[in-house]
Order: sequence, then C-alpha cells, then structure tokens
Amino acid sequence: MNAFRFENATKTCFGEGCVRENLAGFLREYGENVLLTYGGGSIKKNGIYDEITAILKQEGKEVTEFSGIMANPTYAKVMEGAHLVRENHIDLILGVGGGSVMDCCKAVSLAAVYQKDAWAQFWAKPGVIDFTPVPLGVIVTVAGTGSEMNGGAVITNEETKVKTGRDYPECNPKFALLDPTYTYSVPMRQMVSGGFDILSHIMEIYFSEPNEDNVSDDIAEALMKSVIRNLRAAIKNPQDYTARSNLMWDATMAENRIIKMGKRTDFECHNMEHQLGAYTNCNHGEGLAVLHPVYYRHIYSYGLPKFVRFAVNIWNVPAEGKTDEETALAGIEALAAFIREIGLPTTLRELGMSDKSMLKEIADSCGISPGSYKQMTHEEILEIFTECF
Repeated sequence: MNAFRFENATKTCFGEGCVRENLAGFLREYGENVLLTYGGGSIKKNGIYDEITAILKQEGKEVTEFSGIMANPTYAKVMEGAHLVRENHIDLILGVGGGSVMDCCKAVSLAAVYQKDAWAQFWAKPGVIDFTPVPLGVIVTVAGTGSEMNGGAVITNEETKVKTGRDYPECNPKFALLDPTYTYSVPMRQMVSGGFDILSHIMEIYFSEPNEDNVSDDIAEALMKSVIRNLRAAIKNPQDYTARSNLMWDATMAENRIIKMGKRTDFECHNMEHQLGAYTNCNHGEGLAVLHPVYYRHIYSYGLPKFVRFAVNIWNVPAEGKTDEETALAGIEALAAFIREIGLPTTLRELGMSDKSMLKEIADSCGISPGSYKQMTHEEILEIFTECF
C-alpha cells in the first residue's frame, strides 16, 4: 500500500434511538445558541423535527432555524446561513438531513468565520484553514453521501456554473448521530439514488492505483457487495431495518477516509456529474448512474486487472473461457444491468436534458482527475456525454 496519514475527529453514535439517547449529552458541550438547519421540511412531517426540538428545549437552547437547503446547495445559500450564524452569535450548528444539508452546514461553519470571499479561497481552489470553524453536529436522515464523517462539502456557484467539493478535516462534524429508522420515510427514488451514490463513491476509490494487493480494495469489495445486496432488500421492503442500517453504515464507510488510505482515487465521474448538476440541477445519484457504465467502457483497458477482479468478485462473472477484456466488459454490463434493475435512468434524456448543444460547454467546464486510470480530455468527456445522451 502507498504511505498515508489517517485522522477522523467525528464522534459517531449509530443505531435506533441514538438521537434520543445521545443528543442532549453532546449539546451540553456547547453554548446556548444553536442554528438548527434542515432542507425542505420533511422532518416536520415524519416526527424527527419534534423529537429534536424537544431535546433542544429541554437543554435550554436558544434556537435559530435555517431551512430550505436545496438538493444542490448554492454558495448564496451558504452565505445566507453564515449571516445567521454571525447575527445570532451561534455556538453550534446542528444539521439535520442528508448530504446536501451536511455539506451546506460545513460551508456555513467556515464562511461564518472567514471574513473574505470563502468561495474564492476554499472552493475555487484548495485553501488553508488557519482558524476554527463554528462547531457542527449532524443528524443523518438520508443514506448516501457519507458526509457525516468527513470535512467534504460540495457547493454550487450559480453565477459561474461551477459545482465543486473540497474536504477540509477542520470542517469535520464534531459529532454525528445515525439512526437508520430516520431514513424510513425517504421516498423510494431518493433512497435508490442515494444507494447508487454510495456504490459510486466506493467504485471511484477502487478503480485507481495501486493495483497490487491492498487492504483498501479488500474492504471496498465487501462494501460494494453489501450495497448491492442491501439496496435490493430495501427496495423490496423499505422498512427492513437490517438493510437500511447496513446501507447507512456503508455510506459512512465509503467516505470516512478509511478505504481511501493508500489509494490515488479517481472521482472523474463525480467531476462530470457535478458539472451536469451545475448546469441542469439533475439528481446526483441518477446522474452518476447514467455516466458510470459509459465512462468505464472508455477506461477499462487501462486498468484491466482491476476491472476483471470487479467482474469476478462483485458480479460473479465466470472468467473461464473468456479473455480478460471479455470478462471486464461483462462486469461493466452487470453494473449497467443492476442500474436498470433498480430503476435508475440510463440516458441524459431520462434525466430531463433536451438540449444536446449545451454538452460541449458542460464538458469543457469539467475538472480532470489526476488519479484515474486514463487521463480524460475535455474532448473525450464530450464523447462520453454524447454517448450518454
């Protein structure tokens, strides 16, 4: 394995009832002013809001609410939250939701302290945080991004049409509470797209150097098989606690940096999907589902041994009687078949795109990943988009 340094500062509590049992104790570590953040208000319909606000009231907290965080959080929304933090002298940000809420809260925690243009300094390019962001705690209601145990935040700048993510350990949540029953009320479409996002994160790490035997790849294979098995089970029965709890921890394990240790990582598909999202606001997991099989058909020959291993170990493709190329392609086809099986879109048209002429502009705006098996060019990204259309 390659050399690495590992750290993760987030205290995590997992399991049914963990919010009820642990939130009050965490709240006592911070001052009285809390910014309660959430998305479109679904937590008010499923009872989560009432449970959390009752605990906040019990602990004597002064609560300011920051709601309406959208699926692809914008820099304008971040700055709105930062203003609330400063205006109300917030001691703790408490994010309740999925990846979009958590990402927005991390950016708010940073932008509220930094007095200049946080986008220019920390998202347009990698920055150095030499100050302490506002403390953040998260309560996860959607399994997908794994944002609960890292400092990553994906933010969209609507003016420049750039969607990008940075991972700053200083922005790691101080605590994360993961109750799988909180995910029961998530709509089926959102659950499935979130599940594919988990699988995508793992694949983007797996399909990168080193190719030699390494622990990270072994763990990644176990996680991929878990996501596939448990997503099928959760589709069959959305209140299958075993399936939902496994998916929730799969998401966390995919992005808490453990399986990234010693790996270069790829994330070119994420770069491409982020820009599709910046221009079209498409669903993130669905966009990834459209892109992955086509992208892998473009790069598989450059990482052939890993794609053969993926086919055999993840999809049980028999290698006997096949060339390595045939085995690898059969694995990619098995992935594409799984995407169809779970009802995700397979073309950009199905995502709602109708204007093919914008594809070049989107392709030209995509970042190029240095860790992929084959370095993309903007011309080849356009080819992939066109094949996906």
